[in-house]
Amino acid sequence: MIKPETIQKIFDAARIEEVVGDFVTLKKRGVNYIGLCPFHNEKTPSFTVSPAKGIFKCFGCGKAGNAVKFIMEHEHYSYPEALKYVAKKYGIEVEEKELTSEAKLQMDERDGMFALNTFISNYFQEQLVNSEEGKAIGLTYFKERDFLESTIKKFQLGYASDEWEAYSKHAIANGYSRDVLVKTGLSIDKGNRLMDRFRGRVMCPIHNLTGKVIGFGGRILSKEKSTAKYVNSPESDIYNKSKSLYGIFFARNAIVKQENCYLVEGYTDVISLHQAGIENVVASSGTSLTVDQIKLIRRFTPNITILYDGDTAGIKASFRGIDLILYQGMNVKIVLFPEGEDPDSFARSHTSSELDDFIKKEAVDFIKFKTRLLLDETLGDPTAKVSLIKEIVRTIAHIPDAIHRTVYIQECSNLMEIPEQTLMNELNKLLREKYRKDLRQQPEQEVAVETGIKQRISEQMEINPFDISEHEKQVIRLILLYGSRKITIHEIIQDELGQEVEGEHEESVAQYILQNLEDDGIRFENDIYNRIVDEVKVFMEGGDMPDEHYFVNHPDEKLASVAISIIASPYELSNNWEKNKILVKLEDDDLLKTIITTLNPLRTRLISRHLNELREKMKTSTDDAEIFILQQQFFELKKVANEIDHELKRPFDY
Repeated sequence: MIKPETIQKIFDAARIEEVVGDFVTLKKRGVNYIGLCPFHNEKTPSFTVSPAKGIFKCFGCGKAGNAVKFIMEHEHYSYPEALKYVAKKYGIEVEEKELTSEAKLQMDERDGMFALNTFISNYFQEQLVNSEEGKAIGLTYFKERDFLESTIKKFQLGYASDEWEAYSKHAIANGYSRDVLVKTGLSIDKGNRLMDRFRGRVMCPIHNLTGKVIGFGGRILSKEKSTAKYVNSPESDIYNKSKSLYGIFFARNAIVKQENCYLVEGYTDVISLHQAGIENVVASSGTSLTVDQIKLIRRFTPNITILYDGDTAGIKASFRGIDLILYQGMNVKIVLFPEGEDPDSFARSHTSSELDDFIKKEAVDFIKFKTRLLLDETLGDPTAKVSLIKEIVRTIAHIPDAIHRTVYIQECSNLMEIPEQTLMNELNKLLREKYRKDLRQQPEQEVAVETGIKQRISEQMEINPFDISEHEKQVIRLILLYGSRKITIHEIIQDELGQEVEGEHEESVAQYILQNLEDDGIRFENDIYNRIVDEVKVFMEGGDMPDEHYFVNHPDEKLASVAISIIASPYELSNNWEKNKILVKLEDDDLLKTIITTLNPLRTRLISRHLNELREKMKTSTDDAEIFILQQQFFELKKVANEIDHELKRPFDY
């Protein structure tokens, strides 16, 4: 268990824009930052990060929280895990007792899988440098590939011995369960025993965005034809191949900095390029590129450069994946290495500057690349050229932006010596077909939309005129944002001679609001709001006052979530107003007035509710005396309501 003072230290050190910025490309907008939400698919940013409040909030899907909550949501970490991640980022030491074998067995299944992968990764690394087999086979192989010791350590490369159950036995002996070994895919259940999935292979751990090991890739070095050359971890609760990219943990910061992501095929391509100083590179690990992998890259940059070896057949096979990239509105360039070379071999045979210059010089826009590649195959064959034209225009049709499509049509018109209008006609034809296809698939969606509209109209028609939830929320918002701020209260007091004179005193916003609520006998209907009020009272009794960060970072996740939702706002006043010396009145310029105009509507709504109850009682009562008392109460309450509304400068409407 992490000590409360350590938790507070972590929250104090965490800067929300830095934590979120490791996963989302953020752009400054006023005092806040905005970016594309990592929790749902969007093309227009609705994800806001507020450094001043220490929170993030997506106004599209509703996700919100502090720095630790972001890590929990994004990486599916437990609360302690997320705390440790943030602590590590800011160099804060978290002391914990060593887990016993029994404790390891009781770990949450998902946490146990992460822990096991880390344990086995360390075991593979130890085998590589300390076992005779590992040094003779694995370390020799890496050195033959010119991998430096620092590179081997950085990527945590290792070796799995050529034994049937070496690491399975080692893991069980250290308290890890048979079940978790099988669920991670590290071991294969053979009934009466476990068999190691990886045997006699050099090992590359696969990391998620936060650096946790989620799986492994192993390459065998023997030349047995009956054995697969490469073996990867199977899908599991923590490893989804279609959503993972090898090297993304090591590349993400460089991708943002360079505003470009290099995409290669294999692990060694990534490692060699990193060693050569090119770090904004990831690999699809030999699988066809998926939409989820593209979206993962798109979080950091809209630009992808794909590095190919000279295999034309392989390049053609990847065209579908590139169409998916274009469909996501991203920019794609292609670099083709000389025949017989791939990124790994080229990086090892050239200097870092030569490699960098080659990539920049050879990078070609994908549409041009595809057109030139296929155009060479159509020489003297009109039918093939027609097919090529249709294929290229079909690719351009995947691009969502009309201006980009027009530019590519112009480029291809010149390359293929085809009138621009002819290509544009073909493009429009494809776009119309796509539109009709989408339209045919819409009936169910339209029914859902129509139902949703009817439901919203119905909800609007059924609005409760006595609902106070929004008024309660606004009162709590003032306590959270301005609770510790001081306001001056003007009042009439009696002097020593008993004469009434004007006086004034200072008190905090929270004191003023809570005293007013207590005087009126108002208790919130929302239990979370009452808990916030009760905690504020405890602080006040001790002569202190919590600020908004206390509740934003509250250990009770539900309470923190409510506090964040209340104080988050999609709107911030632009700095241009101040620059142009235009004064804009803000709610905290006159906090006392803001409080009164927030409390009074709550009072009038509660009075309206009570008046309605009195009216209903008068309708059903047959006792004249009771009716008379009810009438007196009714008129007294209505008088109070009119006084309040006069203060608000509006007529009381009951």
